[in-house]
Amino acid sequence: MKTAFIFPGQGSQRVGMGLELAQEYEAAQEIFAQADRILGFSLSNIAWYGPEAELNDTINTQPALFTHSLAALKVIQTKFPDLLPTAIAGHSMGEISAIAASGAFNFGEGLRLARTRGELMKRASELSPGGMVAILGLEVPVVEKICTSVVVDNESLQVANDNCPGQVVISGSASALDRAIPILQQTGARRIIKLAVSIAAHSPLMSSAQLSFNRVVNDTSIIDPTIPIIGNVSAKPLSTVQDIRRDLQEQLTQRVRWTESVLELKSLGITHYIELGIGSVLGGLVKRIDQTAKTISFGAPQDFISLLSI
Repeated sequence: MKTAFIFPGQGSQRVGMGLELAQEYEAAQEIFAQADRILGFSLSNIAWYGPEAELNDTINTQPALFTHSLAALKVIQTKFPDLLPTAIAGHSMGEISAIAASGAFNFGEGLRLARTRGELMKRASELSPGGMVAILGLEVPVVEKICTSVVVDNESLQVANDNCPGQVVISGSASALDRAIPILQQTGARRIIKLAVSIAAHSPLMSSAQLSFNRVVNDTSIIDPTIPIIGNVSAKPLSTVQDIRRDLQEQLTQRVRWTESVLELKSLGITHYIELGIGSVLGGLVKRIDQTAKTISFGAPQDFISLLSI
């Protein structure tokens, strides 16, 4: 059996995330306490008790997701020291969690990157507001062609997430999105969902954030990972410091190639996936990409039953 650890990104968060885990396991409690000390405020209170609007502010969402995922990882490492992944991957913000889990940088470095990423993306959205739309029922080449056809002047619109067959997210200028939606409907999209965000993630509207983030990544202490990480941008193993820096320094403006990432994991022989942190969104996507895969989520004490079954 070959197992991959996978880490969720923004959109999975909810108030209460990590609370039961921290109440039950000292290892998880210490990770949340460490996050509070490093950041200088109680991130744990925001994650556990809200309010929801404060947790959903991207400057808090991103470090909260990272902290919960790393707390879940710490519990697994404590309780199941022999459960070692063959490879690791994270979706969007989850890539930072994956890199920390690989041993390429420590918890503090990862937390600061997650917080800074949220701050820079929020600032970029204020300078260049945009939006994101999820499309069900159309494949990437069709959606790409429509995106290209509707942009004018200095607008941008592109595929932001290739989540799984038949589920694509596009991101970019609000005006271009508005023109694309009726064409997507006429082309046969089964459902179109305007996401409740003002951040055009994984699009050129994040260019200012990417430039600033690149400097932070360059200043981050990174070592070669002990476990291969499948990168969002390349959908290939990141095996060196240079690979990791390159993927992070393109990620905010480039597509999350999740379908290709899971197919790469499958080619490495991965049969089981453990989603660490909040929810089971990624596990659902994995099963739509690889119907033979076995998926488990671990973010709360009751999830141990599933772990014992693998």
